[in-house]
Amino acid sequence: MTQTIQAVRGMNDVLPDQAPVWEFFEDTARGLLAQYGYRNIRMPILEKTELFVRSIGEVTDIVEKEMYTFVDQLNGESLTLRPEGTASCVRAMVEHNLLYNGAQRVFYIGPMFRHERPQKGRYRQFHQVGVEALGFPGPDVDVEHMVMGASLWKRLGLDGLRLEINTLGNAASRSRYRTRLIAYLEKHSKVLDAAARRRLQSNPLRVLDSKNPAMRDVIAGAPRLADDLDEDSRGHFEELQGLLNNAGIGFAINDRLVRGLDYYNDVVYEWTTSRLGAQGTVCAGGRYDGLIEQIGGKPAPACGFAMGIERLLTLLGEARISVPARAADAYLVHDGASATRFAWNVAESLRAHGLSIVLHCGGGSFRSQMKRADASGARFAVIIGDEEAGRNVVSLKPMREAGEQMQVDAEQAAAMILKSNSS
Repeated sequence: MTQTIQAVRGMNDVLPDQAPVWEFFEDTARGLLAQYGYRNIRMPILEKTELFVRSIGEVTDIVEKEMYTFVDQLNGESLTLRPEGTASCVRAMVEHNLLYNGAQRVFYIGPMFRHERPQKGRYRQFHQVGVEALGFPGPDVDVEHMVMGASLWKRLGLDGLRLEINTLGNAASRSRYRTRLIAYLEKHSKVLDAAARRRLQSNPLRVLDSKNPAMRDVIAGAPRLADDLDEDSRGHFEELQGLLNNAGIGFAINDRLVRGLDYYNDVVYEWTTSRLGAQGTVCAGGRYDGLIEQIGGKPAPACGFAMGIERLLTLLGEARISVPARAADAYLVHDGASATRFAWNVAESLRAHGLSIVLHCGGGSFRSQMKRADASGARFAVIIGDEEAGRNVVSLKPMREAGEQMQVDAEQAAAMILKSNSS
């Protein structure tokens, strides 16, 4: 027997019984983002590798170890499955000159790819909702993004999420801090692991993001970037805190929060939970004022965030939050040559009124079809035999609530089902 082909490790199917919670989450997110004036943008899954090397940073875990990169056999070009969405979004903005029309608020939903060790909350194909605001200097838009996060958690029924914020300062601030940090880390070079030593000169801030327990004390004793902030960066961060307080959003300052992407500056933040173990970050973002110019556009400020859909769905499941069922309004049962022809017309007529109708296919007795109707979860069974077809009527039977089966004119069936839905 031929061996069954299975999905690639770390890339999961979403089965029909699982899809409703995804749809509920995505619909809730889309509705909220639309209320804040964000419009949908859709970028390719595949991009030139150079885009991510230039934007994310060559000396990062993502670029060094996690990207799915290959050479296009037709033209020898290096291509990469997108590991995150911000770089692709900015590339699209620059390529299509969208910022010439003014500042832009956009969002996207889709898969990202990283070659990581699969575990709970971390997959090789994972899905994100990404939100970007380009052309806004902030910090009002930074706070808008954090308020949007808090609003989404409320709509989803999630509690216990914690907001941590930090500032990385501007380029001048980080340059001063970088000098002090390198000097400090060099004094403790014997404790640094191989990754930290490799990044010591090229990207020392990433050393602070290490999860190596042997380096915990060294990282805890490192100089604080806040001591090197200039007046503009300090003012931006203080104003942001004031706006968060005014909005009633609780937060904690985490001066070791640096994020894993090189393009961030000034404000960075994470929404975290203690319910997912090591994968506790469910939403993260910050400001990336230099990225648009870095990718080739005219300099402009920008900020954004992304949330991990799988991690948030895991939280929804653990919180036992019920998701509205999406059963059909009616299951249409039919038996007989005339009945079958009439059933097609009735089904389309009911759908034209906005109803969800499952038309039985595959034949079978009335009894077996009624079993299918019951198993479908539909609220009504619409029953048609040759006798009903000859008189242009249908039998309407409630399946989920008390009520008698009745014969009604085919044109009246839609009104009766709609009336029941609204009651």
